[in-house]
Amino acid sequence: MPATVAIVGRPNVGKSRLFNRLSRKRIAIVHDQPGITRDVLSAHVEDGDYTLLDTGGLGLKGGDTPAQIIAASETQVGFAIDVAALILFVVDGFENITALDMRIADRLRRGRKNVLLVVNKADRGEHKVDFADAQRLGFGDPVLVSAEHGGGEDDLRAAILARLELVAASKPKPAPAPPGAPDADRPLCVCFIGRPNVGKSSLGNRLLQSDRLIVSDVPGTTRDSVELPFGFRGRKGDIHPFLLIDTAGIKAASKLVSPVEYFARLRSLDAIQRSDVIFLVLDALDGVTQQDKAVAGEAVKERKPIVVVVNKWDLVLEGFKKGEGLKSYKSERDYREKYEKAVFNQLFFTPGAPLIFVSALSGREIDRMLNAAVQLSRVLDKKLPTAKLNQTLIYLTERTPPPAVAGRRFRIYYATQTGNRPFRIKLFCNREEKLTESYRRYLEAGLVEAFGLAGCPFIFELVGKPREENRRRGYKEEVSRPSYPPKRVED
Repeated sequence: MPATVAIVGRPNVGKSRLFNRLSRKRIAIVHDQPGITRDVLSAHVEDGDYTLLDTGGLGLKGGDTPAQIIAASETQVGFAIDVAALILFVVDGFENITALDMRIADRLRRGRKNVLLVVNKADRGEHKVDFADAQRLGFGDPVLVSAEHGGGEDDLRAAILARLELVAASKPKPAPAPPGAPDADRPLCVCFIGRPNVGKSSLGNRLLQSDRLIVSDVPGTTRDSVELPFGFRGRKGDIHPFLLIDTAGIKAASKLVSPVEYFARLRSLDAIQRSDVIFLVLDALDGVTQQDKAVAGEAVKERKPIVVVVNKWDLVLEGFKKGEGLKSYKSERDYREKYEKAVFNQLFFTPGAPLIFVSALSGREIDRMLNAAVQLSRVLDKKLPTAKLNQTLIYLTERTPPPAVAGRRFRIYYATQTGNRPFRIKLFCNREEKLTESYRRYLEAGLVEAFGLAGCPFIFELVGKPREENRRRGYKEEVSRPSYPPKRVED
């Protein structure tokens, strides 16, 4: 396993900017406001082969951050310190060493951790960097850097590698793997998305079986996208490796009120792009809202497979058990059936997506949710027989003919699969522009049903028939096109 390096320090000394600099990725949200980072973020640093952790600032007081979130954030910092082989203790080179810096140094010494002192913002006034003052912390000579402009970056990378080599040399060598041992499977990357406060972080903690993600009733507690690996034992007893991305709630762009919310939204959208399977989380008591539809639309735009997860189902069961609320429904079954109908009516653009009613609090149906993700991932590699694909499309177009557009109908001559994840279907047709969006969705839903591809996305690559005027003028087509209709090839 790669060594772990944690970045620690008081608020607003540049930890997140340094994290992005060393990881060479824009993962952590960077802002002058203290307390932006809350959960522990992680990234693999390729050139050093170690895992880098970004943590919230220790000793944050007051401000806009609720006390319970501050306490939870400091618990997360404690976790990072415990697991790290090396601590990068960051102080502000533009200020003198503070009492809070001294308290953090005492905490690190008590933990007997290997600490590398880093003075950030050194380029903002090197005359203010007092080596004697920094050495009072008891960690030797510091490394001077500028996380914003990259000054001292090479020196810091070299110092990190040198310290990690010393740590590795002091540990016993692991037993070599037996010859021919298989490599670990690539983890299945899953992502929780949804509007704020539907329980995404609570579901993440249930999967991880720990309190690694900060959970609070305060909407917007999660800001960064947090990546965490875990394993899941399937129905046959085999272990499936997962990588979980917990995201901030996706607010409508028109409702963003601060740069922090704007960048949190960008991180969530980036997490959707990087995920293999998307868990769309809904609230069991709220039903499907317009914002839920908008969030689902972001995953659909990226052509990602979706599992619809209805969280907080324990509250529904409790309500019927106590006879309180939900009085317009006969039973829990009646409520579930009407909820399912509402989901499929409102989220009509996610044909066949698995719908699972879960509870992060009790663990209800969590295994079923993960099994659905594993099954979706397997189905995404399926090869669709060309003959059956064409037969299905002919049946669909004959059952419900395409609407006429400008007096002409869309017509499919031939279809073949060209890719997976998502399914890519090349359609040789008469005119690309004649395929309406509603008819496209009709064809997708028909293929999902015919091939058992519930929740899987499609991309239709349309190849229109060359126009007569272009033929007469001798224009060459940009792509190689078959004769129309082309000869069908049986599988």
